[in-house]
Amino acid sequence: MVDRRHHPSVLLCDSELQSIRALKVVLRAAGFAVTTTQTASEVLTRAALHVPDLAIIEMDLVDSSGTEVCRRLREWSSMPLIIVSHVAEEDRIVDAFSAGADDYITKPFMPRELVARLQAHLRRATTRSGPVIACGGMRIDLAAHAVHREGREIRLTPTEYKLLSTLVRSRGRLLTHDALLRQAWGAAHTEDRQTLRAHMANLRRKLAAPSSSGPIRTYPGVGYLLEDDPGPTSARRPAVGARPTDPSLLRAA
Repeated sequence: MVDRRHHPSVLLCDSELQSIRALKVVLRAAGFAVTTTQTASEVLTRAALHVPDLAIIEMDLVDSSGTEVCRRLREWSSMPLIIVSHVAEEDRIVDAFSAGADDYITKPFMPRELVARLQAHLRRATTRSGPVIACGGMRIDLAAHAVHREGREIRLTPTEYKLLSTLVRSRGRLLTHDALLRQAWGAAHTEDRQTLRAHMANLRRKLAAPSSSGPIRTYPGVGYLLEDDPGPTSARRPAVGARPTDPSLLRAA
């Protein structure tokens, strides 16, 4: 949970100085600690170095788009991501949500509504994932796309890494084949389970330590789960109360 004993931190990225000034006034008056950036490259670097409680990103940046920034941050983080834009076109809004945005706010915004939305997202934010995660004896740097065990890099293909990052973001929770296929390749590939099994077999082989089968558990006919601590290989089950993050988890894959 977000620590309410300190001011929630907001990482703000907007190319327009006037917009930055206006947002800073509103956010600081509401008790937020604000860090500002103006480019996609800068906001990605800042987020990896000092993980904020949430990020507000302008859709149109000088070196990229807010959609692409969301997509990159979602590779390793579960922080709330808010897109702001002068444009309220349906396609842009849908693209933003598809890239991982939690909200889309059109400028000019109403200050009290903006603050209320941010506070609502913070209440729902149950975890803050940093870019470097220790899991199953490995060091997974999601921002750098690198995996190490005992100082040695485990080389993964782009597909294997995409699957691993998807599992890491939901570690401790069971993901069905459908959920993994949709998040790794898109909704058009939800039937391609044989390809998924082949990639997962290779990924499990690479991640396995000499003394264990690795942190990925297979639930035949259902899906896969990444554990923080793999422990014994027998009779492993999802933690009590662990719930899937996708509706497809409610039905057998």
